[in-house]
Amino acid sequence: MSVEFCGLELAHPIINASGTFDAIAARRAFGDQLIERFPFAAFVSKTVTLEPRQGNPPPRLWEVAGGLINSIGLPNKGLAGYLEQDLPELACLGVPLIVNVMGFSRAEVAHLVRAVSEREEVSALELNVSCPNVETGLMMGADPGEIAALLHRVRPLTDKPLIVKLTPSATDVPAVALAAFRAGADAVSLINTVRGMALDPRTGEPWLGGTTGGVSGPAIRPIALAQVHAVAEAVPIPIVAMGGVQRGRDAHDLMRAGASLVAVGTESFRDPAAGLRIAAQLADLTSTVRP
Repeated sequence: MSVEFCGLELAHPIINASGTFDAIAARRAFGDQLIERFPFAAFVSKTVTLEPRQGNPPPRLWEVAGGLINSIGLPNKGLAGYLEQDLPELACLGVPLIVNVMGFSRAEVAHLVRAVSEREEVSALELNVSCPNVETGLMMGADPGEIAALLHRVRPLTDKPLIVKLTPSATDVPAVALAAFRAGADAVSLINTVRGMALDPRTGEPWLGGTTGGVSGPAIRPIALAQVHAVAEAVPIPIVAMGGVQRGRDAHDLMRAGASLVAVGTESFRDPAAGLRIAAQLADLTSTVRP
C-alpha cells in the first residue's frame, strides 16, 4: 500500500484532514502507543495563522444526521507559537509533516510559507485559501485569478511541495484547480466543509456561536466524489480527497474518481484509530477489486 506523493514516500494513502486530529493531545493520552500505531501515513497540522486566534465563541459543534456542523474558527497559537511549541512535538510522530497555513493577504501567506518552509521538520505545506483577501475583498480560493496571483507570490519562496486546499463554494472548482496547477501548485486537496447552520430548537435562533459553520461527515460524501472527479479531469497533479470517509470503500471510491491520497476527518472524532482501520480496509479492497 506504499505510495509516492509529491516526492514523499508514504506507507499507505490515508492521512488526516487538517484540524480533525489533535496529535499532541492524543500523545498525552496514549503515550508512545500513538507513535507505534499512528493512524495516518502523514500528518496535516491544524491551520496556522500569522497571529494567534481564539476561535469562535461557543457553542462550536452541532451534530446532524449525516455528520457535524463545526464553527471552531481556526484557534491556534499563531506562527511563532506553532514553530516554538507545537512543531517540535509533531516532528516526533515519525511520519511526514504537512503544515496547513492561512493568511488574509498575499503578504501574510508569503510570510507564513517562508517561515514554515525553512524548518527541516516540515515536508510540505498546504495552503488554506478559504478566506477573503483583505486587499481585494475576494475569496482567494474561489477565484482563479486570485489563486494564480497567490501562487505566483509564494511559489518562489519554497522548494517544498505546495498543496492548495480548494473551497467547494467556488463557482467553478476545476477552473480554480487548473489556475493553481498552472501557477505552480504541486497538488490540490478537496473538499473543505460546506457552509450550514443549525437553529436552537427552543428559541429558533442560530445555535452556533459563529452563526454558521462547516458541514462535514457522510452527508457531503457525494459532493466530494463529484468535485474530485471533475478536478481530476481538469488537472494532472495529485489530488488529496476528503469528505465523509468512514470506511475503506469510501476511500476506494475517491481514489477511483482520481485521488492519490484520501484524508479522514469527522470519522476520527468517533474512532480515533479510524485511519488505520480505513487503510487496512482499503488494502483489502485494492487486492481483490479491479479498477
